[in-house]
Amino acid sequence: MKKICVSLMLLFIFSTTWAQQQYRREVKPTKNVIVMIPDGTSIGVVSAARWYQIYNNLGGSNLAIDPYLCGTVKTFSSNAPIGDSAPTTSCYMTGMPQQTGNVAIYPVADPANDLIPVDPAMAYQPLATILEAAKYQQDKATGLVVTVEFPHATPADCSAHYYARGKYDYIASQMAYQNLDVMFGGGNSIITDDIKQHFKNTGTTLIQDDVNTFRNFKGKEKIWALFCDREHPYDLDRDDTQIPSLAEMTEKALDRLSQNENGFFLMVEGSKVDWSAHGNDAVGCITEYLAFDRAVAKVMDFAKKNGETTVIVLPDHGNSGFTIGRRDLKSYDKATKDQLFKNVSQYKKTGEGLERILLKTDPGQFKNVFKEYTNIDLTDEELNLLLSSKNYKHESDYMKVSNSVNMVSSIINIMNAHTYFGFTTGGHTGEEVFLAAYHPDGDLPIGMNTNTEINQYLFDAMGLKTSLAEMTNEIFAKHTDVFKGLECSIDKSTDFPVLKVKKGKNVLTVPAFKSVAYLNGKVITLNSVTVYIDKNDTFYIPRSLASKF
Repeated sequence: MKKICVSLMLLFIFSTTWAQQQYRREVKPTKNVIVMIPDGTSIGVVSAARWYQIYNNLGGSNLAIDPYLCGTVKTFSSNAPIGDSAPTTSCYMTGMPQQTGNVAIYPVADPANDLIPVDPAMAYQPLATILEAAKYQQDKATGLVVTVEFPHATPADCSAHYYARGKYDYIASQMAYQNLDVMFGGGNSIITDDIKQHFKNTGTTLIQDDVNTFRNFKGKEKIWALFCDREHPYDLDRDDTQIPSLAEMTEKALDRLSQNENGFFLMVEGSKVDWSAHGNDAVGCITEYLAFDRAVAKVMDFAKKNGETTVIVLPDHGNSGFTIGRRDLKSYDKATKDQLFKNVSQYKKTGEGLERILLKTDPGQFKNVFKEYTNIDLTDEELNLLLSSKNYKHESDYMKVSNSVNMVSSIINIMNAHTYFGFTTGGHTGEEVFLAAYHPDGDLPIGMNTNTEINQYLFDAMGLKTSLAEMTNEIFAKHTDVFKGLECSIDKSTDFPVLKVKKGKNVLTVPAFKSVAYLNGKVITLNSVTVYIDKNDTFYIPRSLASKF
């Protein structure tokens, strides 16, 4: 009876009026589903990228997304209209809006501000994701492709659960133990010995900072390929002989995942559009988006040839208030293409990429180097600003530092001053984001969609039968319900807490954030990860574990 009540409660929360599709349509299920997220991409960035491409003759007048634009998406957190990457993509994946920092987990109630019904009793409950459902319900292959460290918010939202997005050790372990078929991105410094051992146990190939091995990979085994200790460089600063592009990683992922006869789920993130927007780096925003758009082209080409693939492309939120035009520029409506895009088209590095060069450059060469990479002739005032930056490492100037501005922000300010681009903030923004989609039968989510409706569309396109609420009840049950009446204890003396359950002479040991358990020392492989939440001292585990005794 308790199981039924819990399931009904979950079903109620997930099917309340606000979460139902106002424009619900029939969607024919397809074998494969691909979600593409240009993180933090406001529509101004898309417009600038399109004009930049036109001005520089980079491939016609259209972006790869243009033929597939079909609407907008209203994204929000459970208690705030402006979302963070963690709760916004988590909503796409689970159907439940969440709070800042939450990774695929039920939010804490905030009655004064909640925008949707939130049940206080369900706080911190891990919520099943679309990726997990593809694997758990349909035995599909699953993959993630990003340009930041692999446990960053957006990929984590698809494949891990915790209330704090920065808890990389807990999140990274879950992602490894999800047994993904493909994980391409950054984060070599986060790979632990335990993760490496798990990869050996599961026959997963791990490629680290070896682009040639990555490019030559043609196997059928699960594969992780990571480049850089943390995030990849911006695409404009990337060395193609060392680090593959997002488009190349995406194409490799499609090759590997499409070998699964049951189909696949893939999420591709243009991760660092968001980072460049935070830094107000105009050329970074534009070129990062174009790198993402080239990955979109690869995916759409695959989808049209394959005939069994749904693709949805959408940002998780806006960022920075990027505009073509700025309040201090007169006669903006008469600005020519040259005035708008000539200078930015001469920038060969992002602000971050140029900073790396200048930090290793003799100050006497600053003007020459800046000219080489931007075609800007530095004024003496601008040069002094760079030399006084607090992170300038040249010892003769270090003791004279009086300006608290980092060199990268000074570089960006100088570069932006020679463009017509503007920014309103260095943070996220609350406007709706664009929506593009492809379905072989034309079953598209047109018009304005909420984030919860996007989740429903993905659910339908995947052809899932068991609701995410029911699945949550199956794989993330409280240990106190699963082992009611048995002797349970939680050992918190190790890096990850461990649940121990005794029944007669038998002892079941369940480590947190993994997909294995041990009965009297013998390994039991689980189909989902376990999650421990310290806030309520609770393990969330598969109900099926009760039958292992």
